[in-house]
This record gives sequence, structure tokens and C-alpha cells, in this order.
Amino acid sequence: MKVVRRTFVVVAAFLLLLATPVGVASATAPNPPPQVIPSLTNWSGGQGTVTLSTRTRILVQPRAVRVHQDALEFARELEERTGHRPRVVRGLAAARPGDLVLEVDPQRHDLGGEGYDLHIDDVVHVTGATPTGVFYGTRTILQVLATTDALPRGRTIDVPTYPERGVGVCACYIHVSMAWFERLMRDMAYLKLNQLWIEAKVKSDRYPGTVFWGYYTKDEVRRLSALARKYHITLVPEINSPGHIDPYLENYPELQLVDRYGNRQPSRLDITKPEAFDFLTGLIDEALEVWDTPYWHMGADEYMLGSAYEDYPHILEYAREKFGPDATPQDAFVDFINRVNAHVKSKGKTLRIWNDGLAGENTIPLDPDIVVEHWDGRSHILRPSQLLEAGHRVMNSSYALYLVRGGFQTDTRQLYETDWTPLRFENETLTARHPDLTGAKITMWPDNGRGHTENEVEVQAFMPLRHLALTTWGGPKPTDSYDEFVALAEAIGHAPGWENIDRQPLPAGTYAFVDVTPKGARDVPPGGDRLAPLAAEPGAAAGFVAGSSATWDLLPTSDGYYRLRSTGTDVCLTIEEGRRYLNVPLEAGAPFTLIECSTAASQKTQRWQLVPGPGGAVRLVNAVSQLPVTRGEADVAVQMPPDERTPALFTAVPLD
Repeated sequence: MKVVRRTFVVVAAFLLLLATPVGVASATAPNPPPQVIPSLTNWSGGQGTVTLSTRTRILVQPRAVRVHQDALEFARELEERTGHRPRVVRGLAAARPGDLVLEVDPQRHDLGGEGYDLHIDDVVHVTGATPTGVFYGTRTILQVLATTDALPRGRTIDVPTYPERGVGVCACYIHVSMAWFERLMRDMAYLKLNQLWIEAKVKSDRYPGTVFWGYYTKDEVRRLSALARKYHITLVPEINSPGHIDPYLENYPELQLVDRYGNRQPSRLDITKPEAFDFLTGLIDEALEVWDTPYWHMGADEYMLGSAYEDYPHILEYAREKFGPDATPQDAFVDFINRVNAHVKSKGKTLRIWNDGLAGENTIPLDPDIVVEHWDGRSHILRPSQLLEAGHRVMNSSYALYLVRGGFQTDTRQLYETDWTPLRFENETLTARHPDLTGAKITMWPDNGRGHTENEVEVQAFMPLRHLALTTWGGPKPTDSYDEFVALAEAIGHAPGWENIDRQPLPAGTYAFVDVTPKGARDVPPGGDRLAPLAAEPGAAAGFVAGSSATWDLLPTSDGYYRLRSTGTDVCLTIEEGRRYLNVPLEAGAPFTLIECSTAASQKTQRWQLVPGPGGAVRLVNAVSQLPVTRGEADVAVQMPPDERTPALFTAVPLD
């Protein structure tokens, strides 16, 4: 896969060279702007190039702690690009030709919080008003060095048009792996994307009834927060409420909304109950103990999905009792949002919501300091211009930018060819940039959680991410055609370090998977042979069978996983048992079984990750449920959250 991409990079770079005019005076013509994504907002070309060498150093200010940390990582990234790792030196005075100087100058107000001044001459200077600006200047250098061995002399003062350049990931219900999030953040930083919305459940200590798989432990959330800080990304966490809150309400029926017929709605919180508000804010408070963020997103979308307020007459009664006889059910909804806003403001956070619940039927106003993310363009929903006029900051989160597992995929070609910008919403195109239009984001949803694997989602997101980076940073289109834009994106590739993880560490072949989990491992049932191989029979649960000679054919898949076929049969290890959410079997303790092998999209649960462990051993993790094989009762192989029971550790013994 890497060889194919490198070949494509060479071909793409050659095509770009052919497109560059060549004349007799080329030796004295100013250098054209380097082709990077996002493109530079301006460029003044010099003549000639600067080559980094073994003598190149990175110089930083003595007390610039954050820039020094970034410089150490930048040096490692440059080694991947050039083969040389520059030494990082504190102090700027002794710069010599070929050095890189990284400098923060708070007086450079023209650069804002994220812009940078990149001056490529005998010494390469990167100046920002903040460490983030300096960091983004280094991303431009890395992109240039992805397609050429030298830096073109010249200068750019490159400042983004929009302050929010975002990506959204709904890790709601399902668990998206930490490794996937790190690769995403690394690539986001490479493209100067700066905001990551994550809808994810924090494993709660206060509300144990909300705990089932799909959650993130508090330590995992702390790791996500640390990664975001490393890559200069702002996190926006969400607990969706008061609709789509079924991941939390399953064991709290007394808080569920009840319709006129007495039917409980497990996905809707009863906004008329004080204890429902207390429950939600309690979850928020616990989550904010570990999320490092200036924001809180409460969702507020699709509360009345598939029905209407008329089915819940007590909401109208509640609204009129609280706000008078002219009140509407939407007043109760807006009031609930405003009360959540007051609560998160008391925690020093800014509230964000989706736009679709705002139909303008409320008599009390929505607090104007709430940021509204506009995705729904139905005619009865307030338009972006109306939200801006009401004093809200508004983000373009259009449905056209969605990526849905097993469903809708954004048409990046169409967006590029029609010159899409964040001014174009689903139901309105603004005629000019409004100061409260914050930017745009693409959003990834798991509506059919087994429709695509994580690796497939990465491939699908490659061009949308690059297009969004281009349009939100605000530079000119770097190519006339979309095909040329794809060629440029492939030539620049991913961020350094993105491909360092070998996702298929073992070659195809036949193996015995022998359990070598250490004795005394946490919560593993006692008894059984610790060296028992993993074995199974068609129609029965897989297990750890002492003395078994069972073997497995390890079959690599095109998206970077494996299928495990029981040798001599046509059945493969899978997880199909237990309760499902978004079509994904997520029940803890469900057994792994064998079914007929298939490469069909509906059988993504047959795909496995081999996660390296100590001593060359591996763990088997299902690619869809993201749960590992674990030894259960009676030595049955089951899936269990790794923080609740130690995953089985296997030695893969090759047999051919």
C-alpha cells in the first residue's frame, strides 16, 4: 500500500512540474508559491532554494517552553522528511545559513492567534504571535519537503480567514480507537485544522447505570486531551441531550419522556422534570473533570424526531405554567437549553448546540452567547442570517459535509468544482463574511456502525479533510481541476509519523494462537490451562481448549485488518451475539463464534486487529466492536472492555 502511494507521489509531483512554465529567464524569475494544503494566502517569491543538511539546527527562544517542545517533535518529523534530525538550540543570536529559527513575537498583531510569517532565505525564519502560529509555519515547511528536497526562497504572511476549522467524530454508542484518534489529530494539525468535536461517553462513577461499552475511561479522555494540546487542537465534547440520550437513560426510566399514550421514549429526556436537569448536569460536571476544553456541546438536535410536541401535552402545560398562556412547547425546550447554558457558564465554558430545534416558535429568546452549529436546512428552521442577527456565533456544519458509515458521503469533487466556501449553508448562501461566522467542519457519524471500518473511514475522509482545510483557511484554489487537487493532496500525503504503525504485523499464513496471558491477570476467571490455544467448532462459541491442535488461517484484508478462518473449513471468527447498537454487537461478555466466511460489507464483524503486546505477543481486537478476545467463564472466548478484564495475550505460532 505504501509502495503504491509513493509511486503516485512521484507521478503527481512530475505532473505538477510539467504544469510549471519553463522559460529562458527561469533562473532569474521569482519562485512560484509552494503548493501546500491549505494554500498560502499570499506569497512573495525569491530566487533559488535552501537545502536543509546535517548542519541545520532549530533555534528557539530561551524561555519559549511550548515552542521548544514543538521544536523537538519538528526535528523528528524533519528526520523523516530529509534523513537528518536537526539539533534544537535555545537562543536566536547565533543563527547561520541553513538554520531554522522559530520565534514568538507577541507584537505581530497582523498575524492574529494562528497566522505566521515564513521567510525562507539563507536562514529560514518562522515567526508567530503565538506558539500556535509558529507551529503552523512548521507544518508548511513539512508539506513543502514532502514533494521537494529544498525550500524555495521567498516569504509568506499566512493568516487564516476563519477561526474554527473543524472535524467532528461521533463516538456515540460505538468506541472509536485511541490510535485512530491520534492519527486523525496528527493529520488535522498537518492541515492546520484546529477543532475536534467528539461525542463520547465518559465512564461514570456517579451514575453506574449509564455504563455499557462504547464508553471511554477517564484516563482515555485525559489522553485525548493531552493529544489535542500536543497538536494545537481545541476539543469540543458532547453529551447529546435532551434527545438521542438513550446511551444514558436505559437504566433510568423515570427520567424518560412519556407520550400521551403512556409510552416511554428512552431516547428523550423529560425536560419538565427538575431531576432530569440535575441528572444531565451531573453527567456534564463529571465529564468536565477530565475534558480539557473551553466548550461544552449539548447537542439539542432532533428532540422531536419522528413525532411532534403534540404527543407530549404535559410539555405545553409546563411551558404555560412557567411562561404564561402564550407560551409554546418550544419555550420549554429553549428554557432547558438556557438553563444548561447557565450551568456550563458557571464552569467557565461556552455552550454549543445544533440548529435543527430552532424553528422560531418560542416566545422566550435563546441566550445569544450560545454558539449554533448549522446543519439542517429545512424551510421551517431559522436561517443562518437570522441566527447571526440574533447575536449568535454560527458555525457551518452542513449536511453536505457529512461522512456517514454505511451511508451518505460528502461529494468533495462537487464542492471543489462549485467553489464551496463556509458562506454556503444548506438553506442560505451569505453574500459576505460575517464576523460571527466562525468557520466550518465536517462531521463523521456511525449511523451503521459496521458499515465501514475505522481504516475505511480514514480513506473516505482523506480528501474531505483537505478540502475543508483549504476552504476554511481561505487561500486560493491551488489547482484548476479537482483531479489536479487530488494529485497534489496525494503528493503531499499524510503528516510525518502517520504511517509508522504497521497494521498487519504478521504475514498471511496458518497459525496457532496460544494463550500466554500471565497468571493472576485482573479479573480473569481462575482455572484452565494458561497455554491453551484458541479453538472453536462451527456453531459453537470459541474458547481456550487445553491440548487442542486448532489452527487458524490468517487472511489479510484490503483495509488493513485480518480474517481468522478455522483451518480446513470455510468459517471465520466473528462477533454476532449480544445486544446491538447502531448494528454493532457491543454487549460485554458476548461470546465469539464462527460463521461462514464472507468479504461482504455486512460481515465487517469478521475483521480483526492484531495489537502488539509484550514479548512479541498479540491481542485480538474485533475491528467493529473494538473489544478484545478475553477468557470468560468456562474458558469461553468472550468480548470484554479491557479496563474491566484483562484481554487475552496470544503467541501466534506459525505452522507453514
